[in-house]
Amino acid sequence: MRPRTFTLLAVTVAVLALMLGASAQAEDKQVGTWKLNVAKSKFSPGPAPKESTLKIESQPDGLKFTIDGIDAEGKTTHYEFSPKFDGKDYPATGLSYADTMSLKRVDVNTIETLAKKDGKPVMTTRSVVSKNGKTRTTTQKGKNAKGEDVNNTIVSDRQ
Repeated sequence: MRPRTFTLLAVTVAVLALMLGASAQAEDKQVGTWKLNVAKSKFSPGPAPKESTLKIESQPDGLKFTIDGIDAEGKTTHYEFSPKFDGKDYPATGLSYADTMSLKRVDVNTIETLAKKDGKPVMTTRSVVSKNGKTRTTTQKGKNAKGEDVNNTIVSDRQ
């Protein structure tokens, strides 16, 4: 093979690899902006927040979650965490019930997080994106900051 042909082939392979990598990240159905549908959601114990917007961004080997909203009392809320799909604990800020999150991919439409406070598990969350990609249903089970049992079903619509 001539050096010029080899160089062209190497460049083509590198460009294809970059395109495939970007395409794989773009295919994560969790990624996007999701708005809470209060009418379709159930919060136990209540009350439900007045509004909430979840932004999920792709990051190397994981996801970045940013949640902004207004709670039932009208106070502004802001939460962030950026776990990787390695099952390790990563810092979470703004949550009253947890200080770390771990992340696991169940399948192409489903992820699970485990919230911990002071190293102890407090809440499991399973989030499933519908096949058409328009709805995200999250179930939460565990304990809130007051120690009360939590059993939430949170429905969000893609924006």
